[in-house]
Amino acid sequence: MFNKLKGGAMKLHIYLFRHGQTFYNRDKIFTGWKESRLTPLGIRQARIVAHKLKNKKIDVAFQTELSRSKDTLKEVLKFHPECREIITANQMIERGYGTLEGLKHDIIIKKYGEERFDLWHRGFNSSPPKGESFAKVEKRVKLFIKSLVTFIKKEKVNVAISAHGNSIRLFRKIMEKVSVKKTVEWNIPYDKIFEYTIEV
Repeated sequence: MFNKLKGGAMKLHIYLFRHGQTFYNRDKIFTGWKESRLTPLGIRQARIVAHKLKNKKIDVAFQTELSRSKDTLKEVLKFHPECREIITANQMIERGYGTLEGLKHDIIIKKYGEERFDLWHRGFNSSPPKGESFAKVEKRVKLFIKSLVTFIKKEKVNVAISAHGNSIRLFRKIMEKVSVKKTVEWNIPYDKIFEYTIEV
């Protein structure tokens, strides 16, 4: 059922993945907390993730309240009748882009310039107007990880997390202990799984 380590320890797994491409992603529109459905390509990407996880054991799954997270997870869980619970965890929701949400990147660049766009888009401590900085997202993701690890150890479960590009970015930063510079440079693919192990 679970992998055993030397000394009888148990090795549990976190499977973290991004939702498939949405129409806003495709059209280079700031999405944030707005709804945007999966494109046909996004659905195919979700199915790629599902097939990659097909032979893994998933006991509990996490999603956010946004449909793109839920719809991607639905594809994954088609292969996992053993999954006994789905938990909505908005600490892993996408970065809030405030007043930029729903606006195309090129419109923002024309209005505010490349430098301001880059600062809002990739600056670690810079918040878009009424939005979140990466630093602020990191705080909520850190709280989520802390409670997640406690949950995994207590319940002895493998978990899947259907999340978003920027929450995954900060999850990776914390779990992989990397620099701010590397964190902001990452591109988070739609069809890749980030796997982490927790020893009990």
